[in-house]
Amino acid sequence: MSKKNFKDLLESGVHFGHLKKKYNPAMAPYIFMERSGIHIIDLNKTIAMLDDASAALKQIAKSGKKILFVATKKQAKGILAETAKSLNMPYITERWPGGLLTNFSTIRKSIKKMQSIDKMMEDGTVDTLSKRERLQISRQRSKLELNFGSIVKMTRMPEAIFIVDTNKEHIAVAEAKKLGIRSFAMNDTNTNPKLVDFPIPSNDDAAKSISCILEVIKSAVQEGLEERATAQSKKADEKKEKAKKITEEK
Repeated sequence: MSKKNFKDLLESGVHFGHLKKKYNPAMAPYIFMERSGIHIIDLNKTIAMLDDASAALKQIAKSGKKILFVATKKQAKGILAETAKSLNMPYITERWPGGLLTNFSTIRKSIKKMQSIDKMMEDGTVDTLSKRERLQISRQRSKLELNFGSIVKMTRMPEAIFIVDTNKEHIAVAEAKKLGIRSFAMNDTNTNPKLVDFPIPSNDDAAKSISCILEVIKSAVQEGLEERATAQSKKADEKKEKAKKITEEK
């Protein structure tokens, strides 16, 4: 599992918090000092909590469960999307669809509608429609793709959710908490870390800081996925060997 040392985090600006006037008192345990009116995050605590979060996410991936990645702020969405895609995990980088978790069955209907349109395009059914109807369907498909394309393979509720900026993604945080879905998040000095299960004290505004933290998370999840694949392969080999012995005994 890839780990970052104090110097790595420092060079990525992970320690830079917000102005003192935006400070959330709940972040007090993770603030090292104040410099020129800006709070500085204690990177020793960041490292410890990042390690805890990474270990937990690794086990979730190893169990075969899904992790939903969420970041809709401009400087984070591209980095997060790239990370989630590389891990074949669902993600949200556009507006959070209200009820995505708490009303998942309805969201699934929208996804199935999108898949239904795709099937119509594949089998040629859409070609039998009028030009106006084809245009309407095309627009509907584009809208569905924008909102749900990145979670189309999320057939079941995720086991966990990873968030960049809990203030911006407060609805996602609330839905996960309501359903008991484990939450992991980058928490800047203006957020409340008590709202998530695994807070990671860090600068959630700078692209370099976000990239630094997600690099560690990606490595942990990837390791969990690889260990799962190895275990499944070993199990399949043992099953074949057992079947071979039974055949030979006959």
